[in-house]
Amino acid sequence: MSLRDWFWIVLLGAIWGCSFVFNAILIRELGPLWVTSLRVGIGALGCWAVMVALRKPIPRDPVLWLQLAGLGVVAYAIPFALFPLAQAHLASGIAAIINALTPMVTAVISHFWIGGEKGTATKFTGVGIGFVGAAILISPALSAGGTTQLWAVAACLGATICYALTLNITRSFKHVEPTAFASIALTGAAVIAIPVAFFSEGVPVMTQPSTWAAALAIGLLSTAFTFQIMYRILPRVGATNFATTTFIAPISALIIGVTVLGESILPIQLLGMLVIFFGLLFIDGRIRQIWRRAPA
Repeated sequence: MSLRDWFWIVLLGAIWGCSFVFNAILIRELGPLWVTSLRVGIGALGCWAVMVALRKPIPRDPVLWLQLAGLGVVAYAIPFALFPLAQAHLASGIAAIINALTPMVTAVISHFWIGGEKGTATKFTGVGIGFVGAAILISPALSAGGTTQLWAVAACLGATICYALTLNITRSFKHVEPTAFASIALTGAAVIAIPVAFFSEGVPVMTQPSTWAAALAIGLLSTAFTFQIMYRILPRVGATNFATTTFIAPISALIIGVTVLGESILPIQLLGMLVIFFGLLFIDGRIRQIWRRAPA
């Protein structure tokens, strides 16, 4: 890959890591449903602004609109709510690490998906290592006999399943222009999420400037901006290289969470993070490449 491509990959990973910190700020005043509603709503407005600025054609097929809107609910509305729900009980860095299990969950689902990519022994080794790391992460909650953290971890895992499912479904929409794809999908997510948030959590009240700043940042920066870059460089760099963003996001989330929010990470949880990273090396094939290059 070129130096420019690596720059975008590192930047996207760092921004997505910051989204977990934005979640932690937002849930101080808002419920998780309003966090996801603001993110997809502001993100959709940002994407439509890009559509207008770039003069991209708007798809006219109503069936396509319904399909992309439904995909947006599963891909964005649900997982974007599950993570802030979990972060009421988990540090930002831990939530980001669990999110790094997405390639592993995707590998399993793709293996059984019709027309999906079949798994290899190396990939499934990585999946197993990754879930061992997840077990290490939740071990403090298990040893303490608590259930709150376990439910929080389960919510994060549920979000990774949503991501994995939609990654496989998205393959059938390759013909849709990326900006239009993101705009319609986020709009569909917002149309569902905002009324549900009103009904379940009432009118949102944001009194702190940090809440307003986090809402704008997660909507425009972590969603609208990153989606524009992601859909443009993914075909060029490939899925394997692009997956390295999952290495970067937890690092930025951990650093900012500890230094800015005062969150704490246990040594055993750091070990769990390292094990998950090791599993990711198997998933994207880097371990196998290293073995092949090693002298006999």
